[in-house]
Amino acid sequence: MADDYECRFSFQDGWVGLTLEGGTRAEAMGLAGAVMREFDPSGLSVDSRTLFDDLVDRAMGLNSDDPIMTAAYYTPGVVALADLRVDSYGEDGVPRPSPSEVTPLLLDWSNATIAGDPEVTYLDHAAGQAVRVHALVRVKGMFGQRRPLGEFVKYAVFPSGFDSIVVVTVSWQRVHEHDELIRITDDLVAGMQVVPVEAESRGTED
Repeated sequence: MADDYECRFSFQDGWVGLTLEGGTRAEAMGLAGAVMREFDPSGLSVDSRTLFDDLVDRAMGLNSDDPIMTAAYYTPGVVALADLRVDSYGEDGVPRPSPSEVTPLLLDWSNATIAGDPEVTYLDHAAGQAVRVHALVRVKGMFGQRRPLGEFVKYAVFPSGFDSIVVVTVSWQRVHEHDELIRITDDLVAGMQVVPVEAESRGTED
């Protein structure tokens, strides 16, 4: 079966969509401008230029390697707390790996190392089997410099009826806000739906 689907989320207040179609900086600037118009200037805890630049840079960084969706979570004062990236993996003619086989890949970061023991949970998601990984991570700095610890939660969801794997990654630097960000992440992913596009189109035509 062709993996022709879309992922739907019920985004809580604070999430800002940053998905780019073409991935160009001009598109990112246009998106940042549109997002800025949705904020109340009197409520900003950072100046508008800093916020605009943050939105542009965040959108460009999150949209590398063609994700299917990106977003960022901001405080009421519009300070960025967490990044969201949704990816889809699969190859025609190649059997889909099992959750246990995927787990080591979820812990493999090209520019970082896992700090401490990761928390791994296997569960039944509404869309299918899933594995959840939570860990602290230390990003590799230039010239061996030590950088502050970050944190992430990754879900690999195996949608029933499809050959691909949906990977949802939420990462952040403010590890002292650990409890709230984990709750926000788990609530968001718990409500994720994987919807076949063809089936939806047929329903619309009826």
